[in-house]
Amino acid sequence: MTTNWNLTPDEVTTYQRDGLVAPRLCLPKDVHAQMRSAVDKLLRDNEKIAPESLVCPHIPYGEKHDEAAAAQWFAFATQPRILNLVEQLIGPDIVLWGSQVFCKPPKIGREIPWHQDGQYWPIRPIATCSVWIAIDDALPENGCMRYIPGSHRSRSVYEHRADTRRDRVLNEEVSPEAFDAARARDDCLNAGEFSLHDVYLIHGSNANTSEKRRAAYVVRYMPATSLYDRASPRGVQSQSGIAFSLAARPIWLLRGQDRAGNDFETGHGSTYRLQARASDDV
Repeated sequence: MTTNWNLTPDEVTTYQRDGLVAPRLCLPKDVHAQMRSAVDKLLRDNEKIAPESLVCPHIPYGEKHDEAAAAQWFAFATQPRILNLVEQLIGPDIVLWGSQVFCKPPKIGREIPWHQDGQYWPIRPIATCSVWIAIDDALPENGCMRYIPGSHRSRSVYEHRADTRRDRVLNEEVSPEAFDAARARDDCLNAGEFSLHDVYLIHGSNANTSEKRRAAYVVRYMPATSLYDRASPRGVQSQSGIAFSLAARPIWLLRGQDRAGNDFETGHGSTYRLQARASDDV
């Protein structure tokens, strides 16, 4: 498999300027087919959990999602071809600390309000590059991600206000006066394509009212110059979907050195989870 993927200088500049870049690359067809099959199985096995936010499929959590099933998602998250791109944006010391499957079913897929990821995570200083992989086509008609270009540049988390509407996935949103929604762009992706975005980027998505499903796998990487702070108040909050305490979640050093004193022992126990580096066999 090809492992020498790289962002072009213009693509790196786009990420730095806008907070999001969709490179000219696409996952190999066999890898994308494996991911789509894995999503279908995950949804079948978790019919009682809201499909818009299935948290951490790379971690085993039960009989239907055992170590073998989770290991496949772990392999997706640790592809060297993806890590090469992430390294260009956050540096050579890379920690995998989270992932999610977001699936908006046809007709009923819920809206995700405008938000910043850094509002919710126990990382200091806040730093994460999220890789948003389209399992299905992600278009305006089925609720693709939308973002406010340049909203990451202040390197600050804007005020978020409570939002208790049940037709939305999150219960907080960025206060409307903090940004100009008229500047929003659609992150349109064909199946197998992906984008990378910054932790401070304001983003969200509309409801899916179309006949087409919109599923994605999003993987979270932070530089090992930041600390995954298990003592943070954010670290004891539960997540929607598959329930994992942020404080007890296992994390992995995938490349480079840990420079912040991170805890890579908590939550580990399975053989595959002790691996620090993965092959490019998926």
